[in-house]
Amino acid sequence: MAAIYSLYIINKSGGLIFYKDYGSKGRMDTNDSLRVASLWHSMHAISQQLSPTTGCTGIELLEADTFDLNCFQSLTGTKFFVVCEPGTQNMEALLKVVYELYTDYVLKNPFYEMEMPIRCELFDINLTQAIQKDRVALLGR
Repeated sequence: MAAIYSLYIINKSGGLIFYKDYGSKGRMDTNDSLRVASLWHSMHAISQQLSPTTGCTGIELLEADTFDLNCFQSLTGTKFFVVCEPGTQNMEALLKVVYELYTDYVLKNPFYEMEMPIRCELFDINLTQAIQKDRVALLGR
């Protein structure tokens, strides 16, 4: 059983630029993944405005009965979020690794246009390795 269900990357405008499914029980079609990304972007923005604390950066963890959703927002406004099994640990660290891979293989790619969907083979390969490494570490605990 996979600890990580899916990974999303959303641009600062709320557009889905990357989605990868890692063994969800019910795989979503393209329209559903677009809706989830748009909904998360909206909830994240609303939470920043409604927060009673000053300097709130939005929702970082959403816990539900059947899944957890962990989010990391970069300084540029790009959001990285992972949907995983409830109680899965160290997702913040995984999201930071994904962000590093994004900066190394996507942003430094001269053929990548900002805010557009990510189509970079080196990013995909290294992301798959990072996810597999994380799964092995989770199974070892």
